[in-house]
Amino acid sequence: MATWVLSECCGLKPLPLNSRVPKLRCPQSVSSIAPKKNLLPCRPITGLSTSAIQRNWALHVSAPLRVSQLEEEINNWDNQVQSSQEGNDEFDPGMPPPFGLAEIRAAIPKHCWVKDPWKSMSYVVRDVAIVFGLAAVAAYLNNWLVWPLYWIAQGTMFWALFVLGHDCGHGSFSNDPKLNSVVGHLLHSSILVPYHGWRISHRTHHQNHGHVEKDESWNPLSEKLFRSLDNVTRALRFTAPFPLLAYPFYLWGRSPGKSGSHFHPSSDLFVPNEKKDIITSTTCYFSMVAILAGLAFVMGPLQVLKLYVVPYWIFVMWLDFVTYLHHHGHDDKLPWYRGKEWSYLRGGLTTLDRDYGWINNIHHDIGTHVIHHLFPQIPHYNLIEATEAAKPVLGKYYREPDKSGPFPFHLFGVLARSLKRDHYVSDSGEIVYYQTDQQLNGSSKPN
Repeated sequence: MATWVLSECCGLKPLPLNSRVPKLRCPQSVSSIAPKKNLLPCRPITGLSTSAIQRNWALHVSAPLRVSQLEEEINNWDNQVQSSQEGNDEFDPGMPPPFGLAEIRAAIPKHCWVKDPWKSMSYVVRDVAIVFGLAAVAAYLNNWLVWPLYWIAQGTMFWALFVLGHDCGHGSFSNDPKLNSVVGHLLHSSILVPYHGWRISHRTHHQNHGHVEKDESWNPLSEKLFRSLDNVTRALRFTAPFPLLAYPFYLWGRSPGKSGSHFHPSSDLFVPNEKKDIITSTTCYFSMVAILAGLAFVMGPLQVLKLYVVPYWIFVMWLDFVTYLHHHGHDDKLPWYRGKEWSYLRGGLTTLDRDYGWINNIHHDIGTHVIHHLFPQIPHYNLIEATEAAKPVLGKYYREPDKSGPFPFHLFGVLARSLKRDHYVSDSGEIVYYQTDQQLNGSSKPN
């Protein structure tokens, strides 16, 4: 049974070009690369100022509050340093890339950006049918030889539901914000995730990926913060399996060094006009809690434990496992950025693709993470094609994932190695790499 289950702007009129700026081109309606201080628009839109675009473009890139045909970002300025690596044979992942978002986007076929709500809904129907089918079969057989297989399979399917809700949060599910919100709430509430609360914090993750202080998801601890943690907190963060159980606690209290809750409308995660959204999602979350309590009264708590609670924790482990490994654990150390060295493109290029074997299709190719981070508007069913098309542009900045067997057992070793060596980054510096605390590893040997 387990084997059977487990198989996708600019303001004012254009500024005048000067002799120091190359001629612009706008592939697929994306503005061309511009210097940091003079973002050059390529297509005027009435009512938007250039300064407003500069402040808000990342919101539209990651998890837009409203889905629009104009969810195009101003391209990264890193193309201005194209010559920085010329004549240098040794690849430095911390150097600005000799390409920009426009070049990557131009390489991706136009149809990869098309969102098909019927196709998206077909995946929802498929996954929901499997979830109910698994529960019915397990409850009917009620055999302790079957329950462990059910827990793994159902927990994986809960994770698949989360990924579809994740697409709703990005607006890559469809161009209809109401459909995205309804489906997202139903999917995420059913697995105890506050849809809007998570969507907004995940938007923060995407618009600040690779930034030491501002990233929201598994961002590194500074050395000062790391040293301030008590021994229990350090052990829980860096000793498996505890990091894989972190997500529910993160929803309530975020990561070390940060405050706020995904459930509280006045949390500093949110702006005032998002309070109603947070109240809605929190209400849906606790409605699901009430449903589970009612089922425990009708069916008995042991049956709810077996049918729902254990698969829920398997789902949590999937979520933490995948999220962590898409930003950690490469054989070569990857940079994290601060200050002027950070940019949307450079931060996105520190993400990693992973191969999950048979699970790739089940969890909707979430392993194709680099292109997803750069262009989260692309629907999940087009990510593989988009990645293959972008590879020639990305060059060495794309790190080919290790091939998996039917099940991604090789990634457990990657996780263990990363938890052992990736502990903190320097308190200063605009390009930093993880360092290892030898005392935490119980060793005095250098890394």
